[in-house]
Amino acid sequence: QVQLVESGGGLVQPGESLRLSCAASGRIFSINFLAWYRQAPGKERELVARITSGGILYYLDSVKGRFTISGDNAKNTVSLQMNSLKPEDTAVYYCNVGHTVPGLGNYVTWGQGTQVTVSS
Repeated sequence: QVQLVESGGGLVQPGESLRLSCAASGRIFSINFLAWYRQAPGKERELVARITSGGILYYLDSVKGRFTISGDNAKNTVSLQMNSLKPEDTAVYYCNVGHTVPGLGNYVTWGQGTQVTVSS
C-alpha cells in the first residue's frame, strides 16, 4: 500500500511564494507520473502540474511561468514551487502519484491535501 504525505501549505500574501512537498512511502515498484491537483471551494478538482516518468511536463495555463513541478523518482518525492501567488490560487492542493505494481496493474494514489490560502 502506498501512502502520500504532503507538507508546505499555508497562508501567504499575493505575490509571495510557497513550496509544497509530497513524500510517498510503502511498496513502490515504479512511478509512472507525479502530479499536483487543486480544488477551490465550489469548483471541481483540476490538474495543476504533472511530470511523467519520461520527463513530459504539463502545466495548467493559469500557472505557467509561476509554478514549477519537480520529482525525484529515486526518493519518491514530488514538489511544487509556487511563485507570484494570486488569490485565485487559493485551494486545497493534492499530491497524486501514478504507479505500477507488477502483476497487478496501474494504480493512482492521492494525498490528503494541504490548504493554500493567498490573501492580503
